[in-house]
Amino acid sequence: MGAKFGPAGNSESFAAMGYKKTIQVPEYIVHMGLDAYEYQCGRGVRISTEAAQAFGQKAKEAGVTLSLHSPYYISLSSLEEEKRTGSIDYILQSARAADAMGAQRVVVHSGSCAKLSRTDALELAKDTLRRALQAMDEEGLGHIHLCPETMGKLNQLGDLQEVLELCQLDERLIPCIDFGHLNARTFGTLNDPQAVRAVFEQMEDKLGISRLRQFHSHFSKIEYTLKGGEKCHLTFADTEYGPSFEPVAEMIVRKGCSPTIICESAGTQAEDAAAMKRMYQQAKEKEQIV
Repeated sequence: MGAKFGPAGNSESFAAMGYKKTIQVPEYIVHMGLDAYEYQCGRGVRISTEAAQAFGQKAKEAGVTLSLHSPYYISLSSLEEEKRTGSIDYILQSARAADAMGAQRVVVHSGSCAKLSRTDALELAKDTLRRALQAMDEEGLGHIHLCPETMGKLNQLGDLQEVLELCQLDERLIPCIDFGHLNARTFGTLNDPQAVRAVFEQMEDKLGISRLRQFHSHFSKIEYTLKGGEKCHLTFADTEYGPSFEPVAEMIVRKGCSPTIICESAGTQAEDAAAMKRMYQQAKEKEQIV
């Protein structure tokens, strides 16, 4: 199958090339040499069922694999029951939209630890996630995969171990490994190929080879501070913060993975996704030669 690459939302080049409407996105994705796209609902699920179905049909015709990013304000670990119940509803809204457009994956943020210990926050997140899965099952949406995302700020729930523990709740949960976030929250350690290898090995150890091979991913270069972790997303023009994609591409090939890699660069996400696709193809060619 192989890895698939695409942007989170639209690059600046989308409008610059004369595209104006969401329904034109699949054509743009193919034009950029890509095969995936993550529909952004970070500020709320505002797409109608009819519009989602029409968009999904265009994507299917173009051979573009869709995923959907749920609202940023979801908090699985909130101390307030009302907020956690609301988060379940936001997940349901996201799953409905994803289903209408034929997307199989919904990316979810875990929330912050606030005044809780990381252990207590994780237990609350597990409970909320279990309830969200049950609600999805009751609506006939159990085929939609939720993808808990690794986060970049130190006060956020969602380091690698926490995300893998959340995914152990149900085999339908697929980790969204954001390599830029992990690099930011560990102050640049993912520029080391051995650290990248460790990420893949931990995924395999905790979730098994099947979920490793189909993991979801976000990738971008991210500026960070030693006090809080993630500060802002950059582009591939950055040479200071990283991380580099080449070690990730090599591990994808070495482990026989077929992930969906979504680029979240600041304004050049489609162009940088295309650059990652080239690196991946080069890694495959190198492996074949060896």
